[in-house]
Amino acid sequence: MIEVIWLLPLAPAVAGLAGLLVPLRRRRAATALGLTGIGVALVSSLILAVAGTTASARRVLADFGDIVVEANLIAEPVAAYVAVAVTVVAWLVQLYSTAYLRDDERYVPYAAQVSLFTAAMLLVVTADDLILLLVGWEVMGACSYLLIGHDRRLREAPTAAVKAFLVTRVGDVGLLLGIVVLGVHFGTFNITALLLAIPLADPGVLLAAGLPILAGAIGKSAQFPLHTWLPDAMAGPTPVSALIHAATMVAAGAYLLYRLLPLFTSDLLGLVLAMIAAVTMVTAALAALASDDLKRVLAWSTVSQVAFMFAGIAVAAGDAAMFHLLSHAAFKALLFLGAGAVIHMVASNAMFRMGGLRRGAPVTFWTMTLGFAALAGLPPLSGFWSKEGILAAAAAADTSAGTIVLWAGIVTVGITAAYATRAWLRTFFADRRSPARPHDPGPAMWIPLVVLSVPTVLLGAAGFVGPVAVVELHVWPTVPVLAVAALGAGGMWWRWRANPAVDPVTGRAAAFAADGFGFDGVQDRLVTRPLRGLARAVRRGDTGLVDGAVEGVGRSTSAMAALVAQAHTAGVPRHLLSALAGVAVIVLVGLAAYWGGFA
Repeated sequence: MIEVIWLLPLAPAVAGLAGLLVPLRRRRAATALGLTGIGVALVSSLILAVAGTTASARRVLADFGDIVVEANLIAEPVAAYVAVAVTVVAWLVQLYSTAYLRDDERYVPYAAQVSLFTAAMLLVVTADDLILLLVGWEVMGACSYLLIGHDRRLREAPTAAVKAFLVTRVGDVGLLLGIVVLGVHFGTFNITALLLAIPLADPGVLLAAGLPILAGAIGKSAQFPLHTWLPDAMAGPTPVSALIHAATMVAAGAYLLYRLLPLFTSDLLGLVLAMIAAVTMVTAALAALASDDLKRVLAWSTVSQVAFMFAGIAVAAGDAAMFHLLSHAAFKALLFLGAGAVIHMVASNAMFRMGGLRRGAPVTFWTMTLGFAALAGLPPLSGFWSKEGILAAAAAADTSAGTIVLWAGIVTVGITAAYATRAWLRTFFADRRSPARPHDPGPAMWIPLVVLSVPTVLLGAAGFVGPVAVVELHVWPTVPVLAVAALGAGGMWWRWRANPAVDPVTGRAAAFAADGFGFDGVQDRLVTRPLRGLARAVRRGDTGLVDGAVEGVGRSTSAMAALVAQAHTAGVPRHLLSALAGVAVIVLVGLAAYWGGFA
């Protein structure tokens, strides 16, 4: 199994690096490299998942005496399942992109970047050393910058790419500090060894390491207060949105917390994590409820659903959190790729230009219907079982974190059902508001939709059997959760049915929520503007003081040199006069010294 483990990150990495060398006109070569590299990783992940055992591969990179840095990979069952989700979604995104970006002149580097992005996520999934994990973490961030800013024709794409890069870098600084604290204190970066040592460590050390690592996870997974980059990242191509939101970058933070779960079992860190998850899931769901842009609805939905994963970690239900990660990977990738098919039809992201698309596009309609139903938590689809597992664990936890997660989760389930129903109705029903003729896309785009609908439906049954988490049906909180979901969906249907031509969610409050509750403005006033002011002050200090001092010395030296040069260029009579004056001065000084000594 050692060779199989190494193939997971190496196969797409080699394909991606080779793809960067492919000429822009060689689309077929780029497509072949992308599909082959990720396809090899997909087969490798399936082999590891079917084996169901823990396999590892170890290589020493550097020995500093007390601390050894190793290239260690490990594939335990959960890691293998996550790797399967990553590679399935990435392979389908590569296939989908061949048609979606058919006229894109920069498709060749795009395909290579998708492969490198996938390799980086697989390295995060399989790394058994924190330094190696950090390498994959940072490569993934760099690739996300390139992919979000891919479409240079969109004015907002470069801005969104820079925003995503900078905001996630804020969290990454925390991750680096936390890794250093763990490595220096325990004398190893090996994750398996750390998991054995953490339960016996000083709580102060764990808090000092846990908080900055949590900051890194918050940044990558777009949780409050570092969540604002994700909706803007919709400026990237729709397949990129599916890849980033479903099973890779945004899920990486939740997966990191799962890998280091013993670090977050203290009451304080659990409470902090629960509060962050609660605020994020509720506010993001409200923003999704008010948004009119279909991709932004799904983006805010991702922020909210990843918060469920964080909530599972907060109540020590790691397996339930990972089951929701797998479930979310399936139905959210399906919804994003389906949204791409809808946008392909109407040439717009805005739902006010959609409607009436049910007839003429049956594959898109039925697959997205399954995706919206899973997102809303309709049984027996996967989304119902994965959320139920987290909320049941919260109900069973006799802690403040459990109470916060439970009630915030129940509220979020109702809001989620409402915005999923609203998006479904406004996209596919009522009168058509676009002159475009409804139609399903070509095979390269509809095949991924059909494939992803399978785990969207059947992953709940798999979870019931228990490959990741044993899912059981609990009267509490299942009954109130279903009641709240039905209330949210039914209430939205009732408001829409009153006037299908009008958006059922309107008003100033809705506009404020759709704008993320003005949090971008708050960050601009409290962070961006002060930092820009500080930068301007530093620049003025640098140019006025540092550069001014250096330039002043230069100007003074030049002035003195000019005087000396002017003296040297004087005529001969003046030179002779100056020499005689000098001799006279020397003689007078000598005589004065002589007579002074004689006296």
